[in-house]
This record gives sequence, structure tokens and C-alpha cells, in this order.
Amino acid sequence: MQRRHDPTFFVATARLPSRTRPAVHALYGFLRGADEIVDGRGRASDPTTRRAALDAWQSALDASVEGRPPGHPVLAALADAGRRHDLPLHLLTTYMRSMRIDCDDRVRIADDAELDRYMDGSAATVGRLMAPLLGARQEGTEPLARLGVAFQLTNFVRDVREDWLMDRVYLPGLDEDDLRHGVASPALRARIAHDVDRARRLFADTVEVEQHVPSSMRRGMRLARAVYGRVLDRVERLGYDVLGGRTALGPRDLGPVVVSAMARR
Repeated sequence: MQRRHDPTFFVATARLPSRTRPAVHALYGFLRGADEIVDGRGRASDPTTRRAALDAWQSALDASVEGRPPGHPVLAALADAGRRHDLPLHLLTTYMRSMRIDCDDRVRIADDAELDRYMDGSAATVGRLMAPLLGARQEGTEPLARLGVAFQLTNFVRDVREDWLMDRVYLPGLDEDDLRHGVASPALRARIAHDVDRARRLFADTVEVEQHVPSSMRRGMRLARAVYGRVLDRVERLGYDVLGGRTALGPRDLGPVVVSAMARR
């Protein structure tokens, strides 16, 4: 599932120790399951039904954690991972709050404060869940959460055009006429530049994360940082025109990043 839907994350996960990879795949599977409820091809047509399905997905995981028969192999895998690695799976309740926002037919994030709340519920929560899987010391949990925010903010920058096609605007201040016509005005480019700079600062401020995890984890984390840094590089080369240029990385882009990241010790 992870390889099919998120090959970049799959490559990074493959660099983690074999004892933790199944748990990461299981966590991804649960999050992907929630995403399919919200955005998948077979999603329900109305927001209320989608929210009810998210609640059912969460309740089914809770039942699996409590030892009742799982209703889905992903739930069985994540419940098992929770027991093996002492994962704070209760944090997924916070994650689901952000996912419920995406259940709306039309999503508009009003300001940076609302964006921060959304990312704290989603990306930062995933970072906190990943902390035990990365063997992080307790003081490394919140830096990992902020690193997760850096990843998600980069995704929002990269996917402005795709999100608009789904009637979603996550980055505040983007002019909807620009989005509608696919033309990056100076104001839109300035807002994207602001978010690129913020993502870079988040990546820079969380370099300390490597000090809080075992050495065996550092290459995978370094690879993920390098890949997302290359996305920001591409956006800058486009002059912050995320509407007219290709922002996603292809296989040719990833090759040099992997070699460079893996060469460092």
C-alpha cells in the first residue's frame, strides 16, 4: 500500500531497521485507510457519511487495541505494532479531527493559526507516533513533530494546483482568481515564497532530531529531508509558480538525492 501510494515515503521507510518497518507500514496503512474514506474513488458523496465512516474506522482500531477481533488486516497490524512498540495510538483521535476538515466538499484554511492547528493535528501527530519507532529519546518527540509539519507544509506548497482541483485551499492568502485561471500573480508567488521559507526554517530548526535517534535511523531521516528539500528547490527554480510548472519529483530527480543522502554517515 505504501509503495503504491507514496513511493517517496516507501523509499525512506526502506532505510529503517527491519524490526520497525512493519510498524511504519501498519501506521501508514491506517492513515491511508482514513485518506481513502475522505478522498478515495469510492468515497461517500456527502460529508456527513464520510465523517461517520472515519468514526467507524477509528472505533474499529480502538476495538482491535482492546483485543477484540479486528475487522481489517491493517487494524490488526497497527494494534500489534502498538503493543510491540508502545505506540501512543490514542493520539490518532487528534489526527482524525484534522481529517474531518477534509471531509467537507469545500476546504478553506482562513489564516496561519488555523493552518498551524490543522498541521499539529495531522503531521505533528504522525511525528509523535513515529518517535518510538525511530527510537527517539523523549526530548526528541517534539522536534520530530515539527519535522512532520515541515514535510506537510512542503506537500501543501507542492500540491496547490492538485488541491484546488479538489476545491481545497490549505495555504492562506492565495487568490482564488489566480487559482481558477492557473496564473501565478506576484501576490501568489510571494505567499508561496513565504511558505517555502517557513518550511526551510522548520527543516533547519529540526536538524537536532538526529541527535535524539539511534545512528541506524539517521540515514532514512536524512533521505526524507533531502527529498523534500529538493521539492523546495524545484519550487524556487520555478519562481514560485506552482500553478504553471511541475512541482513533483520524478525518478530522475530522486536518483541523485538518494545517492547524496546515503553517502553521508
